[in-house]
Amino acid sequence: MARLLIHVEGETEETFVTEALAPHLYGYGYQKVSARLLGNSRNRDRRGGIKGWNSVRDDIIDHLKDDSQCLATTMVDYYALPREGQKAWPGRNESGSRPFPEKALIVQTALHADICTALGDNFNGRNFVPYVMMHEFEGLLFSDCRRFAAALGRPELAGPFETIRAAFDTPEEINDSPQTSPSKRVEALVPGYEKPFHGTLSVLEIGLDTIRQECPHFHAWLEQLEQWIH
Repeated sequence: MARLLIHVEGETEETFVTEALAPHLYGYGYQKVSARLLGNSRNRDRRGGIKGWNSVRDDIIDHLKDDSQCLATTMVDYYALPREGQKAWPGRNESGSRPFPEKALIVQTALHADICTALGDNFNGRNFVPYVMMHEFEGLLFSDCRRFAAALGRPELAGPFETIRAAFDTPEEINDSPQTSPSKRVEALVPGYEKPFHGTLSVLEIGLDTIRQECPHFHAWLEQLEQWIH
């Protein structure tokens, strides 16, 4: 039985997995695709927001020990990952000065190495496929600005969205400062933007195929998940 558990950082990603990703992956032979909030908390006041790596690491290790035949992955925003101190994620500080194509890969490689080291030689490293979104979930929504605007019920925003998108080679490169991250850009144009509801609605309108065409890093991750059970 092919099982996939995606460790996510918030309700937006959790809803995305349930509504969009799981139905797609069932077509590739998975029997179970589910999301688990990092920190394993169901208390709403603690939901969302990235946890320190030590806490996340324990969750992932516990899961892989409990179900050694399951594939585990992550879906976290590069933008939000702690860089320093006790909460720092492996590779995040080093990746900050690297060229864009290397950033997520540096973090993902470091996460994979840390988990494999912790679980020892008997662990099948193929069963952990970390994914770090560049730069955050809203970046994916700029894959089709017209459909994004339509999903929000604001077709007049297609032009402003296109202006943002046109400044970058891919939607994943929309930058990550506190003022100009993808979500901040969306919120500036869409007062009352609700990430879990509007984000997933937009993904369903845009479609995974279009997102894959526009977002190579996302495509590479999804391709890994599709190929894992073969």
